[in-house]
Amino acid sequence: MFTSLSGNSTVDQGQIDIEPLLEFGPVVITSTVVTTWAIIGVVWLFCWILSRQLRIEPGPVQTAIEGIVLAIEDAVAAVSPRYAPRIMPFIGSLWVFLLIANLSGLIPGVHSPTRDLSATAALAFLVFLSTHWFGIRIQGLRRYLKHYISPSPILLPFHLISEVTRTIALAVRLFGNMMSLEMAALLILLVAGFLAPVPILMLHIVEAAVQAYIFGMLALIYVAGGIQSQQLRQQKME
Repeated sequence: MFTSLSGNSTVDQGQIDIEPLLEFGPVVITSTVVTTWAIIGVVWLFCWILSRQLRIEPGPVQTAIEGIVLAIEDAVAAVSPRYAPRIMPFIGSLWVFLLIANLSGLIPGVHSPTRDLSATAALAFLVFLSTHWFGIRIQGLRRYLKHYISPSPILLPFHLISEVTRTIALAVRLFGNMMSLEMAALLILLVAGFLAPVPILMLHIVEAAVQAYIFGMLALIYVAGGIQSQQLRQQKME
């Protein structure tokens, strides 16, 4: 994000547009895809190394990771206490990926994948599929589909519309915030040069963390909402 300061007086269009790196017929690989693969690879490698070095008496790194995991578990349990163990791996992975992806824009020459609408749309679609996956796995197909016509079949079109609109809103919200953040940072740095890098850097870190939290929390609410009817039914029976 900060590499556009090398004497340029105008914003480089390539800093904003998503340029293809490789093309294999209809398959196009952009910088968004490469950065996403790199983040997944780094996270996987870190987890693999850490899992081989677990100790009964944890060191500083293991203590920090355990604290993060416990914080995520508490956040998930606060929304869906009964099914927190099932939901937590997905929500936790989503939070970790989004935080790293949003912060990757701080690396010179690298842009955050979440500034690309195709990436945020893919993440929103993943949340959409996961909502139905957890709902069907926990409630069963028949009970899960039944909630679309409860309490009245008249509400079916409204339920279907809400499924689509909230998925679109989830994708556009993250894309718009991260794209506007990068554009604002580029414009301010082009005007102020290196006189204001620290405030912009802190703004990017705070905004990246906030957007990752909001996206993950909305995903958690959607998934929990998909199994809420079954939870309420079981609570009444108890």
